[in-house]
Amino acid sequence: MNKINKITISKIRREYIKNELKRSDLTQNPLILFKKWLTEACELQLTDPTAMCVATVDEKGQPYQRIVLLKHLDETGLIFYTNMNSRKAKHIKKNNKISLHFTWKKLERQVNFIGIAKPLKTMEIFKYYKNRPKNSKISAWASYQSSKISTKTILKNKFLEIKEKFKNKEIPLPSFWGGFRIIFNSVEFWQGGKYRLHDRFLYQLENNNWKIDRLAP
Repeated sequence: MNKINKITISKIRREYIKNELKRSDLTQNPLILFKKWLTEACELQLTDPTAMCVATVDEKGQPYQRIVLLKHLDETGLIFYTNMNSRKAKHIKKNNKISLHFTWKKLERQVNFIGIAKPLKTMEIFKYYKNRPKNSKISAWASYQSSKISTKTILKNKFLEIKEKFKNKEIPLPSFWGGFRIIFNSVEFWQGGKYRLHDRFLYQLENNNWKIDRLAP
């Protein structure tokens, strides 16, 4: 805490000078612009370019956030996978409203999606799961995501147990493992700007058409 006080975090700041986002840069469909930005982040080999903050709300209205990797996107929505007994999956079961937030610091860009989450069909889940690395399949079996454990040793031992159980065997899809498709109706693009005059454009779906507004930073 003393080191933090000496650093004076309130004075930490920098200018955003990488780029601008003009109305002429926008596409009619926000997914096209998002794919462009995501491609640029991947080509620059940024750390975890597909990482997104997933926000859900519990039955008491308490928000929760966690980082999850985007695994697919198309006109039907954005997809991620998870243990269906996890905290986020339980939240979504009771309230499927959701927010996804992408941040690419090196590009000084952010994108926020708002929409609803719908469970994926078994065939979609299996198609992705069968191509996962073997150790990732084992970890899916070994971890009861979000449950309380006394030590990490328990988790490691369970991993080794599952690994031995499926030695030289195909690892089946766990019944509790699945994923969600996020059907979005709002997308905000943020590009850092000099003097904190950031560029923000909000896409909102109205009558199957995207309405675009510039927002003050």
